[in-house]
Amino acid sequence: MTTWLLINTFLSGAIALGMMMIGVSFHRFWRRTQISLFRYFSTAFFVLAVERVVLVLVNPANEFGPYLYVLRLFAFILIIAGIVAQNRTLER
Repeated sequence: MTTWLLINTFLSGAIALGMMMIGVSFHRFWRRTQISLFRYFSTAFFVLAVERVVLVLVNPANEFGPYLYVLRLFAFILIIAGIVAQNRTLER
């Protein structure tokens, strides 16, 4: 393995760990307050952590590689849906 590949793998693991910890924090906030926005954020960050790990495991040159970004799109859609749902409950 080349040095850059090792550095990329290490940094991707660190990013995945950070995303997982943020997801755990939002999950704790959701359990404490029962605000649905935190549940959406928690799920989105867990999806982003899984996407980062799978991106390392799958060769990006593979034809399957670009489809992994659908997970990232799904996570961002979850964040947007959470914000919209929270704003709709505040209007009532």
